[in-house]
Amino acid sequence: MSGLPPFEHTPIDTIPTTVNSIQASFLSHKTRQLDFRLVQLRKLYWGLKDNKDLIIEACKRDLGKSTFETYLTEVSWCMNDIVFMSKNLARFAKDEPAEDIALTNKFFGPRIRKDPLGTVLIIGAYNFPIQLSLGPLIGAISAGCTAVLKPSESSPNAAAIMQKIIAESLDPSCFTVIQGAIPETTALLDQKWDKIFYTGSATVGTIIAKKAAETLTPITLELGGRNPAIITKHADPKLAARRLLWAKTLNAGQVCVSQNFTLIDKEMVPAFLKEMKISLQEFYPQGAQKSPDYGRIVNLKQFQRLKKMLDESRGKIVLGGTMDESDLFIEPTVVQVDSLSDSLVAEESFGPLMPILPVTDLGEAIKIANQVHETPLGIYPFGNQQEMEKVLSQTRSGGASLNDGFFHASIPTLPFGGVGSSGQGAYRGKASFEVFTHRRSITKTPAWIEGMLDIRYPPYTLKKQQKFAGMNDLKPDFDREGRTIGWVAWLRGLFGMKGLAAVLVAAGIKLYLQRRSKL
Repeated sequence: MSGLPPFEHTPIDTIPTTVNSIQASFLSHKTRQLDFRLVQLRKLYWGLKDNKDLIIEACKRDLGKSTFETYLTEVSWCMNDIVFMSKNLARFAKDEPAEDIALTNKFFGPRIRKDPLGTVLIIGAYNFPIQLSLGPLIGAISAGCTAVLKPSESSPNAAAIMQKIIAESLDPSCFTVIQGAIPETTALLDQKWDKIFYTGSATVGTIIAKKAAETLTPITLELGGRNPAIITKHADPKLAARRLLWAKTLNAGQVCVSQNFTLIDKEMVPAFLKEMKISLQEFYPQGAQKSPDYGRIVNLKQFQRLKKMLDESRGKIVLGGTMDESDLFIEPTVVQVDSLSDSLVAEESFGPLMPILPVTDLGEAIKIANQVHETPLGIYPFGNQQEMEKVLSQTRSGGASLNDGFFHASIPTLPFGGVGSSGQGAYRGKASFEVFTHRRSITKTPAWIEGMLDIRYPPYTLKKQQKFAGMNDLKPDFDREGRTIGWVAWLRGLFGMKGLAAVLVAAGIKLYLQRRSKL
């Protein structure tokens, strides 16, 4: 008999009281203490470890994930995040000195203090339900915030086990879980937050951004995108096939950073398809549906959406295509298309569908990638070093993996986030601490410095202005044409012609005396 707790919606009328309680806990200042934060992180670590088997079972039920995949991308990921944060939290939270300031400003001890933003709302996603919910929560705890977590109702078993772990591991006055769907999320968004962190679709992200704007609430949005892969004529077709197939079969393609379409040099199409067929057989010798390593589509709604996209495509299925609605199974499917307007390219598929669009050369591929008019979450060029550099210098994306599919997103200490339509803000590693932190600028004015501050008090005179300029104005190292100037010209600008002459004479005299002393 399963030990998974049931998924139960939180009564909507209790939400305001719960949020007020969490906010009151932040104002009690208990989360500001580093020792408190560390204890919470460590207890969460053991909560994950002790409930590992239930997490694996939950992800199997929700998404058909294998034990290995769940451990790799959910359990181990979050546990490693906690250990990393625990070891580095004191360093991250330490005050920072201001950089590159005028000498006179140093007397005021300018520094940057790391303050928690306050009470935050974290709205998770269904595809990696543990990682994409607890990952931001780890950052919020580390920064000293209190938090309410709203997991995705589309992965109800994972949502329920997270509620169990958080209730048993964390201080309930500071951290809690609200369960539900649209009505409960709407009730949460009606509350005032100090930060909202959302992972999911651009459509919902837009709704959240509009709602947050009403109260000037800062937000971080981790969205998806029509992520392009590019295969040039100099690419290794075997590596490209294996790595892009992996990127579209992990979690049955329900990965926000997986490639949405592949722009491939037309000369490479036969070799790429041959290697793709070989790789598919190698990954799943008995077929994907019979493999314990291949997941399922999260629910019937998403299955029917993907089926509709494939049915409406004008492309040719060149590999795969099998579906089983009763099993929520969609085989990894490669489709050759001829237009950006094809149904498989026009929208983010978020599934194991792999449209390929042949192009004449890399220039055309880059032009098409930029025509999408959306800034993708990731871009994945395959080719030689010069070609990959060209792609990076002529495109935009949240991140990039060269000669691979979204490997950059698998390194937990690299900041992860989108740009433009693929999101705003980043987290993971140190960035998880920073995204929930306010960098508070601090100075302290000593009493003895009052004589230097007389320039700021009226009446303002020319003498005061000249004194201020001498104390604070920085001299440029460039001329009127924007060109960098040499040290002689820089000294002339700093001291003037007479001053420069005096400096040069003094330097000459010093050199002369040094030489005389050696005789």
